Amino acid sequence: MGRHAQTWANHGGHAARGGTVNPIWLPAALLGGLFQAWRTALQQRLRAELSVSGAGLVRYLYGVPFALVFAAIWLGAAGDPVPALGGAFLGFAAAGAVTQMAGTILLIMAFGHRGFVVGTAFSKTEAVQAALVTALLLGERLPLLAWLGIVAGVAGVLILALAGRGISAAELGRALGQPAALCGLGAGSMFALAAIAVKLATAELEGVDLIGSALVTLVVVMAIQTALHLLWVILRDRATLAAVVRTWRNSSQVGLLSALGSACWYIGFAAAPAALVRVVGQVEVVFTVGFAHFYLREPVRWHEIAGLLLVVGGVVMALVATL
Repeated sequence: MGRHAQTWANHGGHAARGGTVNPIWLPAALLGGLFQAWRTALQQRLRAELSVSGAGLVRYLYGVPFALVFAAIWLGAAGDPVPALGGAFLGFAAAGAVTQMAGTILLIMAFGHRGFVVGTAFSKTEAVQAALVTALLLGERLPLLAWLGIVAGVAGVLILALAGRGISAAELGRALGQPAALCGLGAGSMFALAAIAVKLATAELEGVDLIGSALVTLVVVMAIQTALHLLWVILRDRATLAAVVRTWRNSSQVGLLSALGSACWYIGFAAAPAALVRVVGQVEVVFTVGFAHFYLREPVRWHEIAGLLLVVGGVVMALVATL
């Protein structure tokens, strides 16, 4: 672990150890949140035609070709060859692929239990969990202001998810032991581990710049996810495969947005601490609420204003901490 922790530091470890954070992480995180919100909206429209499994499969299956194009264009423009994919890189990439899929499965399991809103909300603790894991296992230390920003951002998301639904603090405490909340926390853990594994994978690639390493990692991770999901669908749900092919026009749009969003996330992970990238990426909820208000003419309630202020405040604190 020591060698990987040092590699982590060399590829964007925090300034607490004297390193610097590549500023590209900020626009990458913001765009990642935007593309994810957009993709989610399109996926919801696809749910009328596809099963949950099919809606998940199109992210990978139709996303891989776009990821390949992104990587080819960047490497070609930079004049860099395709880097060697060593055993450590493939191990971290596979870990990132599997943990991300496991997080998605746990989140879907939370939907299947009563109190799924609580489960979904607790999955948003991913940023805090990522910060804790990297601090404990990789020695990554964040300034106090960054921690405050992470906690504020997560609190804002929890308010947006839970307030206005009649869930009291006492009920929230009791819900912690329920399956939905446990699945949600588990999903957050898996997503946090996926972000860390992706960061470590990008650090293993040599001969390419930060963006090139992120895009190559994206291709490999999405290819692994496509293979695993396709295998499951072929063995257990072949009808879904036909529906995925039939809806290729809409599904390809989801694939494009998935590849764009993941590319931004991966670039962010390679450039800065994963927890900071995720807390800034939570502006996704700002985009979502803004869309509901301005386009769907839904009124903005008091708890949404409070939650949005906390999310934005958390983002600002995380940004100031990196200056």
